Amino acid sequence: MTIERTLRLIAGFFVLLSTGLAVLHDPLWLAFTAFVGLNLFQSGLTDWCPMVWILQKLGFQHCQ
Repeated sequence: MTIERTLRLIAGFFVLLSTGLAVLHDPLWLAFTAFVGLNLFQSGLTDWCPMVWILQKLGFQHCQ
């Protein structure tokens, strides 16, 4: 699996998880949802994402 696809899966999972936790447990979990959104936004502006760096260290490859 490529870095790009894995990154989208992780971001989607975190958004769904934190939204579910906000509904079922505590609305403060929406802060985590906002954090994920902010990271996606800054990644789009700067073309740098910490999760990409982590995935590269784990051996994932970019799509070609």
